[in-house]
Amino acid sequence: MPQTRKRSRKVGLAPGTLVHVGRQKPGATGINLIEYDGGHLESRQLESLSQCLLHKPAPTVTWINVDGVSEAEVLQQFGSCYGIHPLVLEDVLATDQRPKAEEYGEYLYVVLKMITLDEASGEIKTEQVSMVLGDNYLISFQEGLDGDVFQPVRLRLKNEKSRLRTSGPDALLHALLDLIVDNYFLVLEGLAERIEDIENELIDNPAPSTVHAIYRMKREMLFLHKGVWPLREVVGSLQRRDSPLMKDATVIYLRDLYDHTVQVLDTMETLRDTLSGMLDIYLSSVSNRLNEVMKVLTIIATIFMPLSFLVGWYGMNFKNMPEYDARYGYPALLLVMAGIAGGMLVYFRRKRWL
Repeated sequence: MPQTRKRSRKVGLAPGTLVHVGRQKPGATGINLIEYDGGHLESRQLESLSQCLLHKPAPTVTWINVDGVSEAEVLQQFGSCYGIHPLVLEDVLATDQRPKAEEYGEYLYVVLKMITLDEASGEIKTEQVSMVLGDNYLISFQEGLDGDVFQPVRLRLKNEKSRLRTSGPDALLHALLDLIVDNYFLVLEGLAERIEDIENELIDNPAPSTVHAIYRMKREMLFLHKGVWPLREVVGSLQRRDSPLMKDATVIYLRDLYDHTVQVLDTMETLRDTLSGMLDIYLSSVSNRLNEVMKVLTIIATIFMPLSFLVGWYGMNFKNMPEYDARYGYPALLLVMAGIAGGMLVYFRRKRWL
């Protein structure tokens, strides 16, 4: 299990102090640089942070992706290179941030959660993604715990006919946000299938393990709600923000992204309501099952009640009971008992109790 640092390590420190909070990625921090415009694209790994200064004034769009944020020294050098405020660097290192968007004059800072669903284990995985948008550059910071999540965008950039190749870094920011929201849909689809399976189990064969599965799902939905709910506010603020960094052409796409975000939230609330009602379904299923068992036991007890009376009656040890001397008393008693039992069964069927 990755090593975890808690926020308690920051108690008493001055604002802007760079202390990593969260799980640590094993290995060194990876830095990938992509420069592109309508005519060319160049991608390579940077060996040193000093190379960032060489690409900062480039006329093309520069995208620098930092994979791994546990090394405070690396982020501090990035802050010096691009003039990033220490409070922003502190938020990048603290991976328990609430999704938000903040403007710092020459650049825009956006932080949100990348959430994926492991199909093998069914576990929801989360990773904080921080992005700094400048006039001609975009810097993205990934925790890097579960692999690179931006590969689909890189593949789009390799297509010369892609809109990204002829747009600014604000369009790249939208593409990354759109990728993250699309993954939310995949996660919700997977959770909806699991909830449907639990519902079928509740109706067919409710068991205590089913209740445990419901509570696990409720915890996962609460965790998902914490990471997704503020995203609507983030996207809404980006499309309403009067900033030269966000072009009008990109704002139109942000409106569409806002609609997708609202749809994600509506779907999430529907699943949460479904989970809340599943406990009532479980209690109803258990109660119905108990009622069926009690009905069968009651019918059996009712049928044997008169038979037990007859058996007890003729089981008394009195000498002057004339039925003891009857030649056909025993078979006659058996016929009477069978007739009583059969008659009661016919009566129960007519009443539709069976």
